[in-house]
Amino acid sequence: MWLPILFLIVGISLGFISDIRVPEEYANYLSIAVLAAFDTLLGGIRAHLEKKFDQAVFVSGFFFNVILAAFLAFLGVQLGVDLYLAAVFAFGVRLFQNIAIIRRYIVDRRSNKKEIEKNERK
Repeated sequence: MWLPILFLIVGISLGFISDIRVPEEYANYLSIAVLAAFDTLLGGIRAHLEKKFDQAVFVSGFFFNVILAAFLAFLGVQLGVDLYLAAVFAFGVRLFQNIAIIRRYIVDRRSNKKEIEKNERK
């Protein structure tokens, strides 16, 4: 579990160090792709905590979500409709749901551990 965190830190560091600019016409595509990637990342963390993690599901979900989100943004541009907002809403809702479930799992786990320690002292 430490390897993805290491590469996340390396990636963020490289992003701050480099002076790469995204052209304005690609900003919607990139923002949706990043949102979809974060959704998949948090879904993977959630699955890991629930002991249901499957690497094939994670990798295929990551690429499928990013491609689907970029396609929705592209289709919206072609139609003249802000269709990327649907993807932003959908991935945003899933992102916050995953964060809430992860937080709940960690809090429950911590409180269970404290309860077990309390019972052992008696």
